Formats: sequence, structure tokens, C-alpha cells
Amino acid sequence: MTQFRKSLALAVLAAGLMASVAQAADTRIALVVKSLGNGFFDAANKGAQEAAKELGGVEIIYTGPTTTTAEGQIEVLNSLISQKVDAIAISANDPDAVVPVLKKAMQRGIKVISFDSGVSPEGRILQLNPSSNALIGETCLKLAADVLPEGKGKIAILSATATSTNQNIWIEEMKKAMPKFPGLELVTTVYGDDLSDKSYRETQALLKSHPDVKVIVAPTSVGIVAAAQAVKDAGKIGEVFVTGLGLPSEMAGAIKSGASKSFAIWNPIDLGYSAAMLANDLVKEDLDKVEAGQRLKAGRMGEIEIGEGAEAAMSVPFTYDASNIDEFAKIF
Repeated sequence: MTQFRKSLALAVLAAGLMASVAQAADTRIALVVKSLGNGFFDAANKGAQEAAKELGGVEIIYTGPTTTTAEGQIEVLNSLISQKVDAIAISANDPDAVVPVLKKAMQRGIKVISFDSGVSPEGRILQLNPSSNALIGETCLKLAADVLPEGKGKIAILSATATSTNQNIWIEEMKKAMPKFPGLELVTTVYGDDLSDKSYRETQALLKSHPDVKVIVAPTSVGIVAAAQAVKDAGKIGEVFVTGLGLPSEMAGAIKSGASKSFAIWNPIDLGYSAAMLANDLVKEDLDKVEAGQRLKAGRMGEIEIGEGAEAAMSVPFTYDASNIDEFAKIF
């Protein structure tokens, strides 16, 4: 019996050691978002966790600062480097400010990709755009034109932070696409810093300073909800419409109230899923560089082709309105 107990103890010890080794061998991917408590990124995390479960042996560390600042992200990134994670997938608050710390991460063998809001090329291996930037810009303008009589009227943009990579790119693409919508006149752009209260206040001020604005375009999931609420509280439903990029679950009330007729978004669950899959590819293939035309596997999303500047697009935006909002509000 004593010998049996010894053998059993040794077996348990060996199993424990094997489990520790297996755990240590797991791929750890950090999903670093602009800020915690944002529904869009919570949905992206669900997708990343789905990818991890599908891949097996992958752990997703979902993290980010409490406010949308580069300084907050830098602090988080330094912590992840100390933890020796295998990969970082980041949606950047500032494309340049995070570059030095991400360079340090890559020098230590950590694979870095940016998704959603990009990092300057020297700070990452690849950038996963949720869609084509040009198509996002054009889609936002089309949604604005669709709610106006004959597509004519003044519009304003409510953005996130003034340094947000994707916001600035989409605003620039909107401006490029303006000739396709000659009836639209862009009068101003304001910034809510992806904070609900500030976005609400900026919309209130906008409604007072530009009473002739008919559509507010908010290409940010936080800003669009705040803008819709501000329009409702101002008693301007039917006079001013809000559109842009938002989450169905958060915009269902705005669609039902009439503050918004329609808006667009890709599926953030798919975006988080794809980011995790691509980050895992870089780790497994030990890739420090990707080339235009190269294809990486992204599970149920198929293969994603790398374009110029080591950037890739996931899919086109999808329009949500009264006809489908209830269905999708249950999902994300």
C-alpha cells in the first residue's frame, strides 16, 4: 500500500508538472482596446474568446485603459510586455504615441497587430481594418443623404478623439466622397472623445450653434448613442437625424424613437474573432513581416488577404434599420 501511495503521488506530481508545462506552452494573445466598458469592444472580446476556444491552447487577455488615452494604453502595454504575452492585438487611441512601446514589444518577440483603429506601420506587423475605409466613408454619407428630401441638407460630424486613427481616416474618406452627394454640405466636425457625457454635450452645443444642421454623422459607437439621446432630449426628432456607426443593441431605442432612421456597422464579434485568428497565425508561423497578396487563415471568416502597407480589410459595413434592428439587437 505504501508503494502504491508513493506511485500515486508521483503520478499526481507528474500530471501536475505536465499541466504546468502545457499551460506555459499556451499562446497568450492580449486584446488591447481603446477603453474598457465600451460595448463594441466587449462584443469584439466575445469573438476573440470564440476564436481561442476554436483554436485550443490559446488564452485571450482582454484589457485596456479606463479612459481613451494613449498614456493609458502605454501603461497597459508595458504591463503586457512584462507578462511576456505572445501577441498583442490593439485598437489604438493614437497611431504614433504607442509606437515606441510596441517596438519594444516586437523586439522581445511579441507579435503585434492593430485592428479597428490602426497603429503606424513601424509599430505593428499588420493592420486589420473592419472594412474598406473608402466604403465606410461613402456609406456614412449615403445614410445621411437617404434621410433628407432629395438628398439635400447640412450635415455635421461627431467624432471620437481628434487623434483617433480610424475616425480621422473615415472623416477624410467622407470628404473625398462628398462630390458623389452634391446635395450634402458638411458644416463642422466636433469631438466627443468616445465619452458618453462629452459626446452628449458636444451634440447639444452643435444643435445650438448650427440649428440648420439636419443630420449628425457619428462614426463612433459611443458618440452615435449620445447624439441620438441629445436629439431626443432637445425635442428635435423628425427635424434632425443621427446616423453613422453603432451597435444594434445600443441603437435599438434610437431607431424606435425616430432619432435615427438607419446606421451601419460591421459585426464586432467577427472583428475580434478575426484579430485573434490573425495574431495566432503570426505566432504559430513566427512571422515578423507580411507581404501584399499574402493570405492568412481566419477560421470561419476564411482567408484574409494582406494589401498594401500590410493592411487587410475584413468585410463591408451592413446597414441596420427598423426592418432588422430587433433581430440584431439580440446578438450584439
